[in-house]
Amino acid sequence: MAGLNDAIDSEIGLPTPDTAVDPADLERGPQRRCIVTGTVRARDGMIRFAVAPDGDLVPDLEERLPGRGLWLTAERALLDKAIARNIFAKAARRAVRVPPDLRERLVALLERRCLDHIGLARRAGQAVAGFEKVREALKGGRVGRLGPPPGLLVEASDGSPDQRGKLQALAPGLPVVDAFDSAALAAALGREHAVHAVVARGKLAEGLARDAARLRGIALPDASPSVAGAGPGGRGN
Repeated sequence: MAGLNDAIDSEIGLPTPDTAVDPADLERGPQRRCIVTGTVRARDGMIRFAVAPDGDLVPDLEERLPGRGLWLTAERALLDKAIARNIFAKAARRAVRVPPDLRERLVALLERRCLDHIGLARRAGQAVAGFEKVREALKGGRVGRLGPPPGLLVEASDGSPDQRGKLQALAPGLPVVDAFDSAALAAALGREHAVHAVVARGKLAEGLARDAARLRGIALPDASPSVAGAGPGGRGN
């Protein structure tokens, strides 16, 4: 029986007993093992799944559901592989029902979380929107209550490439989130129109950066999880 379990572990990238890391230690610590690659890495770029009592696979983006988590690096190719090769069931060592629209559900959940982070930042006074306000915040190196430097630049994907370039030039290297069009961004910020925003450093910016990176990894083919440095251009101001 041990030989069968070792063979399964080897197939899905889990450690065999000779090189095993205690799963309990991984669940408690800051790192997790990807069920597809077997790589142990920081959990920020990963997604936790749980298996419900009825056998349904559930994305656990809050990382609070009971039971042993099934952790997957947030990359579309790895998610597709996990589904195609029944790796969730092999890792859980039980029957698991994977929703046929799992990727679409993940994308929708991550989009909602990102927009919620932006909305919360606006209500907490940790975000400003509008080209001139963002420009002044970047030039002055301050925004919101948490002080300089601003944490994230948020740009509508259909915004003006020229204006986006001007703002990014004021803060070289500042991470950019550009996963949403102007309509979605405006709704999150409680405005009629929004193309440019900045979120101050802090927990909300950290959460937005993490979820935006996971969203990018799952939504785009062959995309490693990362906050975008540039996105599709279009119209807007």
